[in-house]
Amino acid sequence: MATSSHNHLLLVVLAQVMLLVIVGTGRVRKVEGAWCVAKSNVSPTQLQTALDYACGAGADCAPITSSGLCFLPNTIQAHASYAFNSYYQRKSNAPGSCDFSSSATIATTDPS
Repeated sequence: MATSSHNHLLLVVLAQVMLLVIVGTGRVRKVEGAWCVAKSNVSPTQLQTALDYACGAGADCAPITSSGLCFLPNTIQAHASYAFNSYYQRKSNAPGSCDFSSSATIATTDPS
């Protein structure tokens, strides 16, 4: 009888664990990505001003310096997008942290 009782208890515990796993996976939701990128219709001068602001206000711009891993492509559009997104992510995607005087927009597909 001890073995039967032990097996029954084991089955009850396993059933509860399975139920928790099934219920738990139903609650997991996919987090959609959001990236702050430079608008394509903004002048290089305006992008440079916004890039300078982003780098001075908390974006990690070391990777887009000439010796950085993200320097290439060496375009104002690419560098601004990198800096804008760095700033935006550091601000935890806060509303209003991806504007840069109307030089940036939110993208929902990974721009890299």
